[in-house]
Amino acid sequence: MDNIKSFELDHDAMTPGFYCLGEANGVYTYDMRFKYPNKGDYISYAALHSIEHLFAVVIRNSEIKDKVVYFGPMGCRTGCYLLLFGIEEQEAKRVTVECLKRCLELDYVPGTTQKECGNYREHDLEGAKKEIASYLEVLLNNVSK
Repeated sequence: MDNIKSFELDHDAMTPGFYCLGEANGVYTYDMRFKYPNKGDYISYAALHSIEHLFAVVIRNSEIKDKVVYFGPMGCRTGCYLLLFGIEEQEAKRVTVECLKRCLELDYVPGTTQKECGNYREHDLEGAKKEIASYLEVLLNNVSK
């Protein structure tokens, strides 16, 4: 079997940032890397779950809502994947920054009732905001690629 693009990355060399992993059929895959891989500092499950809810709702209500294909957490808990149709890296990063700022303004995690979520008890708004703020600082200070 062929490896997937993200497995071809040298995770020992990765730093927090915003990376385009490539484009296929007009869909761009972005690596929103919050943490250094394999360094022992990971996003907690509850905070990552809340980041998923916050960002997914915010970006699906943004100016590019019709271009969002997918947003979800990485299993390694070092970040998230964002798939956008026809949105190249510079624009994707700009919208991501705007959406992250909007996430920090929310005082609740959307979609956290038992009816709406398969693990509704495991959320951490404050932990999510802490991780988002830290990641936003990386993006705004151009530490990323």
